[in-house]
Amino acid sequence: MPGPSVNIVRLVGVEKYFGAVGALTGVDFSVAAGECVGLVGHNGAGKSTLMHVLAGTLVPDKGQIVVDGLQRQGYSALLAQKLGIRCVFQELSLCPNLTVAENARVLHPGIAGWGWRKQAAALIRKKLEEIFPGHAIAPDAVVGDLSIGKRQMIEVARAFTTTKAPLHLVILDEPTSSLDSHTAAQLLDHVRRVVATGASCVLISHLLGEILEYSDRIVVMRDGAIAAADRASRFDRDKLVTAMGGAAASKMRSVQERAAPRGTTPVCVRARPFARSDGIELVAHRGEIVGLAGLSGHGQTELLLSVFRGATRRLPGLEVTDPVALIAGDRQSDGIFPLWSIAKNIGIRSLGALRTGPLISSELEDQFAVRWKKRVNIRTADMHNNILSLSGGNQQKALFARALGSEAKIVLMDDPMRGVDITTKLEVYELIRAEANAGRTFLWYTTEMEELKNCDHVYVFRNSRIVADLRRGELSEERVIQSSFQEAR
Repeated sequence: MPGPSVNIVRLVGVEKYFGAVGALTGVDFSVAAGECVGLVGHNGAGKSTLMHVLAGTLVPDKGQIVVDGLQRQGYSALLAQKLGIRCVFQELSLCPNLTVAENARVLHPGIAGWGWRKQAAALIRKKLEEIFPGHAIAPDAVVGDLSIGKRQMIEVARAFTTTKAPLHLVILDEPTSSLDSHTAAQLLDHVRRVVATGASCVLISHLLGEILEYSDRIVVMRDGAIAAADRASRFDRDKLVTAMGGAAASKMRSVQERAAPRGTTPVCVRARPFARSDGIELVAHRGEIVGLAGLSGHGQTELLLSVFRGATRRLPGLEVTDPVALIAGDRQSDGIFPLWSIAKNIGIRSLGALRTGPLISSELEDQFAVRWKKRVNIRTADMHNNILSLSGGNQQKALFARALGSEAKIVLMDDPMRGVDITTKLEVYELIRAEANAGRTFLWYTTEMEELKNCDHVYVFRNSRIVADLRRGELSEERVIQSSFQEAR
């Protein structure tokens, strides 16, 4: 293991272009042994591209890659793996048709021969228990059958497993984006334990509180370049946002303060999770922003999906009065159409408004796409580009545009801010409040406490039941966590 002041990796003058777009423009970046580097920036700032270069999955157009003091020629993902560099990308890379144990073995081909499944199962089970006590993930479970939160836990745990190859650096790109606060804390505490042993970590997150609390040093990227870098103790939330090129984070408070409690308008959603008679009934009035909280996997997503289905058919224990749109949190599986352009992905929910006679008008579709590009600030040169040409956060903006541009009066949001930068979040929060003031209703499942503060009231879930209904004045992180571990009254 390198000494405490030695750089494990150093990137010098790295450039990467996609056509005429400069994703990286002469970036110098390093990580020392025993250091956690927080990496922040707006969507499209170049963070993930830089990490792809470091992980060997993307070849730079120019620059040097130095690992353990040696400049590496022909650098690749295989070489990075041998040198002890692992990466958990924002878009998860697990094979959905394989089991948890089989996915662990993909990273460790040295596990072979009779009994390899048992060895792989023991390896991943041990690491899951070490990082996420009480995870309840079976090694023989098929990954595609698991929730996105559990898939993220598996991907993270797999990155920390070791056999023959060393582990010097783990890159975590939005590792807590699908985890509730309790599970996220388990992971981040593990990161600090690993760093204390002399290994290193790069932590990318749009949750600035995580970056400030768990990083030793923070690097801010803007427009493909390093905008600022310093010890974490030299930053606070506002300084980070300003360095990223955004408005002061104090704007968050004004958005929350403008939200007014409601309850006098007509009921447009009435539901009990799984049509159960126990627990609290969810009631959403027109123009309300209703939060869904609690530990992940306790029925929040299932309730949203039942409301989505209930808009077009009668389901027991469910009343839905208006058209519904869904903004998926797992955009790769449930949100985007990967073979389509950005414009077509946005317009698919509004085909009726884009027709000229029986046919879809290309002109109307283009006008619709450009209008929403400007409204949610999608960073692209051409809306006819494939949706996968966008960064993860910009893909999520496209899903917001699809839902908010439709005729739906009820918008369901399944932890939709995964990978979205702080400035865009503030813009979306204001957009949601404006739409609510105009009579739209939002059901918003989120794992972020700051987002719950934008809701008029919050239902807390536990074991597929609603166990608490917290009004704005009652809302606090302590109340949500306390309610998350209690049974229904």
